[in-house]
Amino acid sequence: MTRVPFDSTRKWSALNTGSGQTWVLGAPEFVLPAGHEGVLSRASEAAAKGERVLILAHSTDPLAATNLPSNLEPVALLHFAEQIRSDAAETLKFFAAQGTQVLVISGDNPETVAAVAARAGLTDIGDPIDATRFADDTEGLLRALGAGKVIGRVTPHQKRDIVAALQSAGHVVAMTGDGVNDVLALKQADLGLAMGNGSAATKSVANLILLDGKFSTFPLVLAEGRRVVANVERVSRLFLTKTVWAFTLALGFGLAMWSYPYLPRQLTVMDAFAIGIPAFALALLPNADRYRPGFLKRALSFVIPSGLIVGAAIIGLTAFMQSAAWSSAQSHTGTMVLLSITSLWVLVLHARPLRGIRVVILAGMLALCIATFTIAPLAEALGFTALDLYKLGWVLALAVAANALVSL
Repeated sequence: MTRVPFDSTRKWSALNTGSGQTWVLGAPEFVLPAGHEGVLSRASEAAAKGERVLILAHSTDPLAATNLPSNLEPVALLHFAEQIRSDAAETLKFFAAQGTQVLVISGDNPETVAAVAARAGLTDIGDPIDATRFADDTEGLLRALGAGKVIGRVTPHQKRDIVAALQSAGHVVAMTGDGVNDVLALKQADLGLAMGNGSAATKSVANLILLDGKFSTFPLVLAEGRRVVANVERVSRLFLTKTVWAFTLALGFGLAMWSYPYLPRQLTVMDAFAIGIPAFALALLPNADRYRPGFLKRALSFVIPSGLIVGAAIIGLTAFMQSAAWSSAQSHTGTMVLLSITSLWVLVLHARPLRGIRVVILAGMLALCIATFTIAPLAEALGFTALDLYKLGWVLALAVAANALVSL
């Protein structure tokens, strides 16, 4: 007895019995010889309805190597109906709204795949593409993608080549699958997603495994990724802005041989309500902003000028306070008022859009800032003192000017 196992290139499997007869199970258009147009027509009609179709054929001739006998006769036409996942349509609708291009790549009959995809909720499918017509022409297959979103009769190597070609065109490609035929494409993709009920080989190469096997998990995965990336960018700007103005002060005060106009404990409290606490809160909030390349350029284009402006404002205020002979406590208070106002304004700019919980966070930080300077025991412990209207006016005027420049 000889058995030829199924693979995605042949599209059929054969069994050669001990008596020399051959039984073949596979795709009708790949198994049946010419002269069986009626059976092929029935198979095509079933495929157009979204049914998978296999033909069981028999021959009295033995199987020669991997070539089918020429006198195969159909015995049974097998129909298999696909069960559409209940969450498929909602997931496809979500990705369409996000501007994500969805392609269905399968080894099955293109007509079957197109019909199932339409039932699942995929829109603007176009003409289904038969990958066997592009066996050695991946570029031609990719050009054909412009006319349709469904590709059938795709081999594992073609799946991998399609993913690679999309990547070379500048696309970020996520691939999902559950069979051995998807392994090469999953390894090639930027993000390989395997279903929890998939093969062990598929799960071993995937970046992410959906244990529950639900498509509705995809939007949650995307939302979590966007939240992490967008919030890291948002929070990092707060810390980088402080780094720039701290470096500016170190350089400026070092060259001028001045002592710092604030105490470590004062800076610690200011850092808490202007950076530490709000950064922690903002990092946990949902954020649906799409990832955009160029994070470092965007961050530096803000934090460098902003940090220089804040640093220059403090240096300017220090020079004015020294010329006006402010006391040590007054200098500390004036500097921290200026630094608190500018740091909170940087926080406001990065917390936009200002709505919901973000407004609550900002209001809370502003309340902490005011309490730091107005609650007598706390202000005394930190070394702050009351400023008259003249001195406070100079500090506020410089803070407003600095914030205006930061906004620009």
